[in-house]
This record gives sequence, C-alpha cells and structure tokens, in this order.
Amino acid sequence: MLLEQPGTLGALRLKNRVVMAPMGTNYSTTDGLSTERDKQYYAERARGGVAMIMTEAMVVTAQARPHHNSLCCYHDRFIPGLASIVDAIHAHDCHVFAQLNHRGALLRRSVLNMEPVGPSSWKNPNTGDAVRPLSVAEIAEIQKLFVASARRLQQAGYDGVEIHAGNGYLFQQFFTPRINQRTDQYGGSFDNRARLLLETIDRVKQALPDFPLITRLSAAEFVDGGYSEADIIELARRLERAGVVALDLSGGSNESPQLSKYCIQPPSFARGCLGPYAKPIKQAVNIPVFVAGRIVDPQDAEALLHDGCADFVSVGRALYADPHWCVKAFGKVKAPIRKCIACNVCFERLTLEQDVACVHNPMIGTEFEALEHAEPQLFPARRTKMPRRVLVLGAGVSGIEAARVAAARGHHVEVWERAAKASGQMPLAMAAPDKREVEPVWTYRWQQIESLGVPVRFSIDASTAKIEAHAPDFVIVATGALPRACPFDVSALDRSIKVLHAWDVLGNPAQVAHASSVTIIGGGMVGVETADLLSQQGKRCTVIEALASVASGMARNNRIELLDRLKLRGVRIMLAAQVVKAAGRALDVRSGEDQAQRVDIGDCLVIATGPAPALDAVAAVEAAGIDYARVGDCNQPGDFLSCLRDAWMVALSIDERFNA
Repeated sequence: MLLEQPGTLGALRLKNRVVMAPMGTNYSTTDGLSTERDKQYYAERARGGVAMIMTEAMVVTAQARPHHNSLCCYHDRFIPGLASIVDAIHAHDCHVFAQLNHRGALLRRSVLNMEPVGPSSWKNPNTGDAVRPLSVAEIAEIQKLFVASARRLQQAGYDGVEIHAGNGYLFQQFFTPRINQRTDQYGGSFDNRARLLLETIDRVKQALPDFPLITRLSAAEFVDGGYSEADIIELARRLERAGVVALDLSGGSNESPQLSKYCIQPPSFARGCLGPYAKPIKQAVNIPVFVAGRIVDPQDAEALLHDGCADFVSVGRALYADPHWCVKAFGKVKAPIRKCIACNVCFERLTLEQDVACVHNPMIGTEFEALEHAEPQLFPARRTKMPRRVLVLGAGVSGIEAARVAAARGHHVEVWERAAKASGQMPLAMAAPDKREVEPVWTYRWQQIESLGVPVRFSIDASTAKIEAHAPDFVIVATGALPRACPFDVSALDRSIKVLHAWDVLGNPAQVAHASSVTIIGGGMVGVETADLLSQQGKRCTVIEALASVASGMARNNRIELLDRLKLRGVRIMLAAQVVKAAGRALDVRSGEDQAQRVDIGDCLVIATGPAPALDAVAAVEAAGIDYARVGDCNQPGDFLSCLRDAWMVALSIDERFNA
C-alpha cells in the first residue's frame, strides 16, 4: 500500500502516510490544563499506528478560548502537561505536531464571554454577535502571541507546529475578500490580505528557525465572494517560499452549518471529497501536502495518494471511531475497522460544550478504549478465569454488542431473538437516503459474532420455562423498542386513507407506493427521514411536529443538509402544531392559541411519534429469578451511542458482578 510507505516532512521521517487530524475533545480542565484523559486518548491513537498526531487546536491567548475545556498554551504553566502528552505519543514511535489557532470573528460571547474580533466589522453567522475590527497594534500583539506559544510547544517537546489558517478562522477571515473589507495594509489586494498569515509565519520562523512549521488551509471556501482557486494556489506557493514544510488542506468554514459541512462532511458527501480541490494545489508546490475529507476506509486514503491529490492523508473522525485504524489497515491487528458513519455526533457535542463522543466507539476517552477492551478476542490470556453462562435476549445492535464483548472475554454466550432474523432496527436506520453509511455499526459486530461462534437462535419467545431450562448465570435484556401508538383517535377517518407507522414505511416503502401525498405526524429524526425517503420518490409530504423544531437529535451539519433537501422538494413542515381532531380526509391542527386549521391528509397518514421500551421479556426473566440488566432501547430509547455504551459496559461488568 502507498499508505504504508514512509514519507518525509522536512527533516522528519514518518513511518507511513497517515496523520491524525487536529480534532477537539473537551477532555481538558476548564482552566485549559491537560489531563490524564487527554494523554490516554492521544497515546492510544499513537499506539494504533499513525505516523504523526496533530493535537487539537490550542489558543494563543486567554481572550480567545473556543470551549470551556479546550487545551491551551498561552502561558508557561501549560508546558508540563503538554510535555506529558508528547512523551506518551513519542513512546509509540509517533511524531507529534501542535495546531495553534485564533478563531477571530467566530469566537462566541456565550463561551467564557469571548469577544469576536476580525479584519472588519461583521456579524458571526452562527451567533449573530457583532465582530470588532482589530487595530494594527492588536494584530502585531496577536502575532507575538503565536510566536510565544510556538516556543512553549518546542519546550514541551513537540516535533513542530501547525498554524491554522483555514476553516473560517482568523487568518482565513483576513484572506477572504468576502469578509476582509479593510483599506489599510491588511486589506484589499491579494498581498495585503495574505499579509497577516505570511508575517506571522515569518515571525515564528525567525524566532524558531529549526522548528518545523505546517499551515492548514481551506482548499476552497465553497461560497460566492470567497477567494479563488488561483488565490489559494498562489498563497500555497508563497507559504512554500516562506519555509513551511507542508500544507494541510481542509475545506469550507465553520462560520455556519451551510459552510461547515465542507469541513465536517455529512454522509451524503463522497469519500475523499476534497481530493479534487487539493490536487491543483499539490501540483503547484514542491512540499508535502496533506488532505482531509471523508477518509473512512484505507481504500479511500489509498485512492487519494494514488491519484496524486496528496502526499499524506489527514484522518480525523475515522480515528475517533477506531484509534487502531492504521494497525488494522496494515494487517498488524486481525480485527475489522470500526468505520466512521459521518453521523457527526462528535462535532455536535463539541459545539454543545460536551466532551467528544462517538456512537460507534462509545468508550472514546476512557481506559476501556484500549485495544485489550475494544477487541478482547485478540487477548486470550486476559480472558475471564471464571466463565459464566450468559443469555442475551434480542439480536439487535445492543444485544449483539453485549454478546460480542462477553463472548470475546471468555463467557459462554447465547443469543435469543424473537424475530426470524437478526439486526433489530438496523434496516430502518439504513432506509432513508444517504443512510447506508451506518451499516458498519452492524456489520462490524455481526462479523465478530460469527467469528466467535456465538449461537444465535431465532423465532424464540423467552418464556420463564425456557429461561429456567437454559439456566443462565446472567441475562442481558436487549429487546429494543416498539413504535408508540397514534396520539389521537383515527377511527373517524375516511377508510380509503391508509394509516401506517413510520417504521412500517421505512421497512417497506412499497406500502405507500400508491400514494401521491402523505402526512407524517412527528418531526423527530424518524419522521423527517421518512419524509426524505418519500419525497425522494416524488410524493408530496407534510410533517406535523408538536415542538418548535424538527430533527433536534440530529447533528446540525447533517440536519441542515437534510432540511435543505426537504425544502427543495417542497415538503411542508408545520411546527408547534397539535392535532386536535381527525375526521374524513383531514386533520384539524392548532398552533399555539391560533384557531385550528384544516390540513388535507392526502392518501396516507404516517405516525412517527417515537418509540417505547419493549419490556415483555423482563417479567419472564424476573419470574425465573435470574440476575439481569437491560441495555439499549429497552432500557431507555436513544441512539447508537447510548445503546452501544450500555451494552459494552454491561458485558464488561459480568466478572465484577460475580466477584462482589
């Protein structure tokens, strides 16, 4: 593989072509100090085989903090903690660079009361905060702060530093003519708009001539009025002449969900989507180029290298999902890769000031993320000394995950499933457009169940007698959820109107093949994905939601793109709306104190008002007197993150239960 071949970065030799992209975690203290959690998180990815890690963006001043728990390096007090992270990474034959950033106009007053500042008067599109233009004296001070922070990173043992000049942050704000309206030496012409970045690079190089320097750029802005391809190519050439050892290419801007999707791409984006934008930049320079953007499989990375789009791949979310991506890709660990599904829960949590999490890797940032816990089948010597007889009820994703971990740790596991096949709600999760990307959540686990030889019995009801006859030591109840009933009376509807649950429609869209128009009750994720599927098939859809917004549980980049699709197809969405009556071929719907309006149902009424735990099996288990735990939706309906986290940790708890 090209991916596995060594490469050079200035005087540094990298053992392969995989660089871990700078992705935030919120694992630090509220004072910006690194923690053992930071160190453990980065060390596991170094252990996982990447050639170099770019630690998350660090701020150069206390007046520019992006998150409550972001890493900082604006004072010498941060050096010892950062040095411990560096040592932990170096211990695994892995280089480490640090990214320095100033968000400028994208700073948020709502987070630590940071003042948005930038090249010109503007408004932060995310928050509506007014942006104050920086004076020339303030610009010079910010440049000094970058130099001082870079020096601290060198003292902490970092191999180099990256200046973040992309994704809509301060340096990009100065470079793009759509934001920079200055009339002094930092605005107007190309030379003036590039001045802030090139001066800062020069100052760092003068202060630290032997400290390798990389610059991250957005290869394209993807918006009218931004810089051109010729502009970014010329900037790349000037950065090369300024002495940077590599360019790290991303895309878009985090100033709004509409542009952020080019940085943190939703599943509808093609794999390796930034490759075509990176290629002309790579062809224009003689220094190495990194490229990011929907690199999920090793094959995605290999294609980018083969096509001449980059010299190294910058892998981000895929390393959230599986820190051991590299060693698995190179065949050094015989286990499947947990593939990123682009749900963007990771990014959403950071935006909401939560610590980063991954639905496919719920143990991220904990000691249980280590390979020994993630792939216990690889460590037979660590298997339990006291195997237990474990019965798992339900062969959906939660049940199979619990069975995977328990069996790999040496327990005797059997799975019972009431239906005639495994997978639970997975077919529903994959039914909507662009949702095939979630399939690895299932296939990763099912493949291991098969390789571990775990028996799965189908079409079996878990009665008390059957459970007693099986005589398990412990039962894991993972029986999932059922769709809630329609919240209003439909008996007076015209009989020609078909009433279905959204799960029925997602499972078999042919049931509404005859319909030209559909009304959907409920605008949660399932409701809007049903509208997405049906509107794609040419059906006119109306979504009625009781709350003030739809799909609130979906990551905003994905949500905005989905809502844009629905708008283009003419899907009608009624918010804060309650159905007060259903009769004939219409619904009476009231919003607030307004008078109810009549809404024509069309040909089909689809109910998408959420799930309720399926608890039938619990009584049978309790009657058998067997110790048990509920996991997944039968415990509390949620998403993949909560389901898989519960299942994984309950399986790990089996030994402790019997040692107590």
